[in-house]
Amino acid sequence: MSKNNQKKAKDIKIRRMNFNFKNIHIGKCIENRVEEMAMSMDRICNFHKTTEDKIQTMYMQKSLDSAVLLKWCKLLDYDFFRIYTQHLILFAPENNSHINTSKGKTALPRFRKNVYTRQVVDFILELINTGQKTKYQVIEEYRIPKTTLYKWISKYNDNKE
Repeated sequence: MSKNNQKKAKDIKIRRMNFNFKNIHIGKCIENRVEEMAMSMDRICNFHKTTEDKIQTMYMQKSLDSAVLLKWCKLLDYDFFRIYTQHLILFAPENNSHINTSKGKTALPRFRKNVYTRQVVDFILELINTGQKTKYQVIEEYRIPKTTLYKWISKYNDNKE
């Protein structure tokens, strides 16, 4: 690998480690993925059937319409919706059991488990390793089960305690 490619790979890794799940800017995420894939603007414009100016405008937008985002997911082979899922896992308030949802019945699909990506695991472990949060704070604030957190620490943590 050339020095230039090594530097790009290192920059990409650093961007992943510092990802802010609380303040998502989806346009920048898409732009970063385009850079990672070195995709040509011609291909992007043809896929979206739009102009380069409109693509550049999308890169600057903090949020995008879900249909447009779905097209980006297909083009870039990346699930950008998962970023929002991780945000919900980390920052959504606890379920309100006092809200009546027709005795728990809903037409929407139900998901049994939280899906934690490696980026979320790294984010949580970084909070603990840097002393920004204690294990107890992580368990309480992000509602991550204690056994799950300890499995992550033993499996992924570079700084063995």
